[in-house]
Amino acid sequence: MRIEVNGQPRELDGPTTLGAVVDGEVADRRGVAVAVDGEVAARDRWDELTLTDGARVEIVGAVQGG
Repeated sequence: MRIEVNGQPRELDGPTTLGAVVDGEVADRRGVAVAVDGEVAARDRWDELTLTDGARVEIVGAVQGG
């Protein structure tokens, strides 16, 4: 199965959840927002949302500055 994460192609062995992809990309889920195919995904559904072939995932994180 192929998906795209932040514009980069990823090849997966089979169906996977959004939560598994997020955990593979970031060390900590705090301050992270995720969209799948242009729609924001509710955090409480990440671990039950199964991605489909060709899904486009965007992961963004909050940044502190000053």
